[in-house]
Amino acid sequence: MSNEKGKLGLLSSTTILIGGMIGSAIFSLSGLTIMNAGPASILSWIIAGIILIAYGLQTAELSTMYPQSGGIFVFPSKALGKTEEGGKIWGWVSAWAYLFGCIAGAAFSAMYVSIYLSVSFPALGSAGTIIAIGVVILCGILNIIEISAMGKINSVLTIGLAIAMVVFIITGLTSGKWDGSALTPFFTQGLEGTWGFMGAIPIAMVAFGAIVAVSFMVGEIKNPKKTVPQSMIIAMSVVLVLYVLMIVTTLGLVTSGFLQQNPGMAYIPMYAAVFTTLSNMPWLGYVVTIAAVLALITTIIVVMALAGRALQASAMAGITLKGLGKINEKTNTPVNAQLVVILVVGIIAAFPSATNFIVNFGSLCNAIVVAIICVTVIAARKKNPEITDKFTAPGGNALPIVTLIVLIAAYIPGILQGGYMLWVWTAVYFAIGMAIYFISKAKKKA
Repeated sequence: MSNEKGKLGLLSSTTILIGGMIGSAIFSLSGLTIMNAGPASILSWIIAGIILIAYGLQTAELSTMYPQSGGIFVFPSKALGKTEEGGKIWGWVSAWAYLFGCIAGAAFSAMYVSIYLSVSFPALGSAGTIIAIGVVILCGILNIIEISAMGKINSVLTIGLAIAMVVFIITGLTSGKWDGSALTPFFTQGLEGTWGFMGAIPIAMVAFGAIVAVSFMVGEIKNPKKTVPQSMIIAMSVVLVLYVLMIVTTLGLVTSGFLQQNPGMAYIPMYAAVFTTLSNMPWLGYVVTIAAVLALITTIIVVMALAGRALQASAMAGITLKGLGKINEKTNTPVNAQLVVILVVGIIAAFPSATNFIVNFGSLCNAIVVAIICVTVIAARKKNPEITDKFTAPGGNALPIVTLIVLIAAYIPGILQGGYMLWVWTAVYFAIGMAIYFISKAKKKA
């Protein structure tokens, strides 16, 4: 930690988080929350942000307690299990789940890049798969270059994204067509009635999942004890304000009733606003396209970086191929692990027909990770009372317990909708993961 050259500072760490959080959710999933909850969807996004910052602060504490990259593997492996071997098993289960959660998010986002582009540029509609794979390769290459350079590139993209979003917000609110009365009644416009905002919370949570990004890259961050929690709080504040303003703007231009009558528009709510209420401003459609594409690209960059570091951490522990744990000395990045991630994400992105399954499976994997991390925080505090020079999440053990209960309660209904085949494939996926673990263990003994 003494060599700070090439590491991420507060600005880069913050923009990585912002870029990771501002993704397809606000440009597509926000429409679903509006359709189901109406104006009360605003409350859904605020609650989701609060829940995820609580989760993020817990990972921040763990990252300063165990200051190594690959946190999703490192944290449970250090804190859980009665033996070192037991800890490694928990670490691997967590990393294996997180790995597909990241891969699913990257593949889903890559698919949506082509969708957004085809809306503004119909000629590109036939090249959707090629575009998706190309984006995956581009983002993967950006993750192979020096981490500080990646952070700077991500910072530029994120600033451009924020500007495009602000243009949409200001234009929409000042267009003379924004109707504030559309926000009333507040709780009863959506398909799910007064309590619809509760069902919309899991959808909104997807948007904030990357809040933990810098916790899992802590070995590559300057002064992590201060930088990690500060970057989380700043990033969440910025993103939450932008999200709420985007949704308020959209709600005043396209109602939940319109989305209910035109469900296809629910996945492109900002486009719906431009193409209908703001049809006299066709240029705004290109602004939305730019914002959406930049959002998706920054998300892909971040989640692929996280997937690569989870794979690298497991390799360093001797679970996966040794070569995947190698760090390039010039770039300070796990090149081999990133190449594997590029390959897997690219293959999945080539099958857009599997989008729903990918999203449901990814959500289940993320729920498993959340459960493990919340338990890990409690265990780590008990196991390492002597570590005082660290960031401590507020609320004591009540915070991880409440976070665990709320997140599981929020995710389970959506996960169950995936059908029994989701659980079959989950069992197969984790069986493969455990087979990899025990085969690697047997090879080491031999």
